[in-house]
Amino acid sequence: MRTFDLHGLRRVQRQLRSDGIRDTSNPLRSGIHSRGFLPHVKREGASYFVTFRLADSLPSKVLIDFQRIHTEKLSNISQHDSAARHDADLDLRRKIERYLDRGAGACHLRRDDIAAAVSEALLHFHGRHYLLDEWVIMPNHAHLIIWPMPGYTLSAILRSRKRQTARQANLLLKSTGHKFWQPESYDHWIRSDAEKARIRQYIRNNPRKAGLCKSPEDWCWGSAWANTQRLDPSTPRRLPVCDTAD
Repeated sequence: MRTFDLHGLRRVQRQLRSDGIRDTSNPLRSGIHSRGFLPHVKREGASYFVTFRLADSLPSKVLIDFQRIHTEKLSNISQHDSAARHDADLDLRRKIERYLDRGAGACHLRRDDIAAAVSEALLHFHGRHYLLDEWVIMPNHAHLIIWPMPGYTLSAILRSRKRQTARQANLLLKSTGHKFWQPESYDHWIRSDAEKARIRQYIRNNPRKAGLCKSPEDWCWGSAWANTQRLDPSTPRRLPVCDTAD
């Protein structure tokens, strides 16, 4: 694992330099840092695609197998072929997403009270600490596009939202003290409007593709439904029970 961390960090650092981005004294704002498994690239003023998942949603053995295949694939690609390496990284992400959509683990986010608590927590600081674009809460993970406002870092925002929702969820589950979220989130700096449009479409359609609803607008734990209701996302509210799940 440590070998992958080092190689992954070096590879992303080379890509940053080729893009004209330099590490700063605060890599949580702009530059690169690692929390163990993944290299995290930050660029001040950027929007991010973020996925965070429940602690039991992806077993360590499955993740290690995915990473082994990914590392073997990278070993056969030239260090200078950034496009092929990007495709390999994308393939890894898609494998993880497909596994999550199978509904592994206890899927506590299927519970309306827990999904509502997470929705409210995400919407609570919209317009004050960050701007939310598309977002969706799935049975065992959540996706969002987020733009941290000046003075706030993505790392601090995610830490705050995950800590609060873990505390609320564990109270509802009567399992206080248990790990609710997997500690490390996935975050991806969105490079272009075209990329953002693709990610928006993916987030909106995720519940439909997972067989949870017929239309994105039917899934009330996401921005597609919220937009049809013309909700003000900056106002915390108790969202209604969602009756579209199987």
